[in-house]
Amino acid sequence: MKRLGIVTVLLALTIAPALGWGHYGHLLVSEAGARTFPVDLPPFVRTLDAINEIRDLGPELDESKGAGDPHDADRDPGHYVNIGDDGTASGIALTNLPKDREAYDTALRRASTDEYKVGFLPYSLIDGWQQVAKDFAYWRVLVIGERSSTDPNDRAFFEAQRRLRETLTLRDIGVWSHYVGDASQPLHTSSHFDGWDRYANSKGIHSRFETSFVRKNVALPAVLAAIPPYRPCACTIAQYVGRYLAATNAQVRALYDLGAMTDSFRTSTPQAVGFTTARLAAGAAALRDLVAEAWAASAGMTVGYPATNVRDIENGAVPMTRRIMGGD
Repeated sequence: MKRLGIVTVLLALTIAPALGWGHYGHLLVSEAGARTFPVDLPPFVRTLDAINEIRDLGPELDESKGAGDPHDADRDPGHYVNIGDDGTASGIALTNLPKDREAYDTALRRASTDEYKVGFLPYSLIDGWQQVAKDFAYWRVLVIGERSSTDPNDRAFFEAQRRLRETLTLRDIGVWSHYVGDASQPLHTSSHFDGWDRYANSKGIHSRFETSFVRKNVALPAVLAAIPPYRPCACTIAQYVGRYLAATNAQVRALYDLGAMTDSFRTSTPQAVGFTTARLAAGAAALRDLVAEAWAASAGMTVGYPATNVRDIENGAVPMTRRIMGGD
């Protein structure tokens, strides 16, 4: 029975649909991104334990697949966006993304399709980034409450809430990092996601590229070495996401040239290894950039009910009280 169980598991892995970067690739993106977080981010996201947790959560959204419907049917399209040869998602420009998924889906339905067919990866990225920014906003004010409280009970309350927020923040970054990694994989940003009629014998290129090839040929030091320096974006999250996805989509033709024309992913040529390393490094850089941008944006957010501005609490204009957090 034990042998049969092992065979069943292996068979399930064999017939499973293609995953973003495969387990190993997502570990690389999430760990490399976390290892390069800027030093002005809070220390709790930069410890070795934090890096390891973010890394280990990177594959989580693929590991949860197969839970059943509606879980899978509602979540799977969040891993990709099918950008056409015209550079749009069925007529929607990446430079002008609708404000939310409802507006996005409405626009797609006018084009006789919907977000479940085209994919809504842009909104997975934006939604996750906003959650991380909100996590940081709460952490900022909880630290102030913990430091400034003279009442031991209040101080204990803020400390407990701060520790909980740190746990949530690491989980949110780690799980969301999966989508950031997906967005660096060219085939997750293309209508030619597993074959292109202009390339003979290109069917199946998706799994050849992103799974065994990555594990065999790419290591963490090479990814870290390929990550460019951090530069603040000075843009909105929607603008960043649009540019990131467009840059990834621009690599689709190069991927097919390597994988379908020269079969470089089967023979592991230096060009194929370099290309793949660069794409994983792009994902890691995006994770670093987006977390840094979320930290910066958190200072301008609000917390609690009624909403209180973080800056007002940080500059002392509004005292941090348990009432802001919904406490007694």
